Amino acid sequence: MVENRPFNNLLPHLILWVGIAIVAFPVYLAFIGSTHEATIIANGQMPLTPGGKFLENYYRTIFIGTSGTTREPVYTMLVNSFIMAVVIAVGKIFISILSAYAIVYFRFPFRMTAFWVIFITLMLPVEVRIYPTYKVASDLNMLDSYAGLTLPLVASATATLLFRQFFMTVPDELVEASRIDGAGPFRFFFDTLLPLARTNMAALFVILFIYGWNQYLWPLLITTRDDMQTIVIGIKKMIVTSDALTEWQLVMATAMLAMLPPVLVVIGMQKLFVRGLVETEK
Repeated sequence: MVENRPFNNLLPHLILWVGIAIVAFPVYLAFIGSTHEATIIANGQMPLTPGGKFLENYYRTIFIGTSGTTREPVYTMLVNSFIMAVVIAVGKIFISILSAYAIVYFRFPFRMTAFWVIFITLMLPVEVRIYPTYKVASDLNMLDSYAGLTLPLVASATATLLFRQFFMTVPDELVEASRIDGAGPFRFFFDTLLPLARTNMAALFVILFIYGWNQYLWPLLITTRDDMQTIVIGIKKMIVTSDALTEWQLVMATAMLAMLPPVLVVIGMQKLFVRGLVETEK
């Protein structure tokens, strides 16, 4: 039993609030910068209170774009990033759960060899696979397309391993009961395994959505057109390194908008996400 002592609770809460302030302060500064004129930030005079350009800056960011290296409005980048993140997350879960189901519940030649081949890919750095993957995508005319952005990233050895380990915890009695009930492989998969794996899929979806949303290297290679670039690439292109003035108010507004979808996904799926991470009894 933990005793409720106000003084003992004060120090942990104080440390917690200091930690929150340290993490949140850069985000607060980015929001403040997105509400001021470019000249104020360029002169190094970053205020600590919001300015009067909130609506103007965000309207220009979302619907017009910058006047620098990329003129594409942010809403097209948000759409591209959202499509990429959703397809990657759903595709990884779909392929991984099917491959794990086959490995655990079907007996076919070289079953474990197939699993270890999938597992070994975990040890290959992305940089090792990036050139051959780009060559294949280029030969298949997938450059500057949603297929090129997403399909090379939809396989996941980690998700396959996690689903395999989960399926191995399902009691054999449940499999036998399904057989006695007349359930075939498809009915057992859809009616029994998928409901049991619901929280695991939700937790993986959150992780993989953020993974797909934050992709930088692959979109940078596979896309050359401004209308196909993701928001992470867009932020990089907005920061000019030449003598031209970087429109920092638009860069910070874009950064604020880039944070919203992952935050909304985490908040919306918070309960399933936490249950999927901590639930052990099935």
